[in-house]
Amino acid sequence: MYPRIDIHPHIVSPDTDTYPISPLGGKRSDWSKDAHSVTAAEMIEAMDAAGVAKSALVHSSTTYGFDCSLVADAVAQHPGRFTAVCSIDAMLPDAVETLKSWVARGCTGLRFFTTGSTMPGQADWLNDPKTYPVWEYASETNLPICVQLTVGGLPMLTDMMDRFPDVPVILDHLAKPDLSAGDPYPDAQVVFDLARYKQLVVKFTPSVLKIAREGKASIQTLAPRLFDAFGADHIAWGSNYPASSGSLADIVEMCESAFSFLPESDRAKIMGGNALRLYPVLKREL
Repeated sequence: MYPRIDIHPHIVSPDTDTYPISPLGGKRSDWSKDAHSVTAAEMIEAMDAAGVAKSALVHSSTTYGFDCSLVADAVAQHPGRFTAVCSIDAMLPDAVETLKSWVARGCTGLRFFTTGSTMPGQADWLNDPKTYPVWEYASETNLPICVQLTVGGLPMLTDMMDRFPDVPVILDHLAKPDLSAGDPYPDAQVVFDLARYKQLVVKFTPSVLKIAREGKASIQTLAPRLFDAFGADHIAWGSNYPASSGSLADIVEMCESAFSFLPESDRAKIMGGNALRLYPVLKREL
């Protein structure tokens, strides 16, 4: 059996003195409150129960803003199980120095949070020239940039991938296109067209499974369509646990079963191999 590597879990700490709540946009996400959140130790328990070997913890912008201390500390405490994906304000003059400081603390990926449940509008800064130094640093260091945006924000992303073709880019939740028309998913064609960017990996998450149940959509038709566009080398699963409902074990089963039509060699890439390529530090002690 191939190793499962999760590239989109979140953790939250009950210690709000050490890790103050300061959500991006001023509104804290509902999932990150006590009844829905998990600590680093609880995440490891969930990973063990779900058969997940390692995880790239994604900093929760809707809990901590740009303070990535919690995920950095989790990596320091559990280097055999985690790496971390930090977030910064890429528009600031010292953005590269800030990014370097998080990299020094064990973060091996960067996330740009340009929209979400607590920030429903699409931000317009993603391809602002002020962000170029961050992209240049990512290009020089092979640092993956994970981007959360809407379909409306894709022109900004393609602009940046055209400018910085050596930066590994991960697209969160397929940009949540409208799938309700069903196969062949005409409103998602703009996402499928991104397959021309060989630097891009699309993230398959419970959020994708959710929109694949709307209208005439089904995962049985979407997953093959996604595979035909991107191939096994450019799709990677992420749990979005605990922001998405269900246990981590349930989420693993749902994501894995969506690609049950593929041979094991392809499922191995989607469920772990591509994650190890994006975050090679996770290969240690595997």
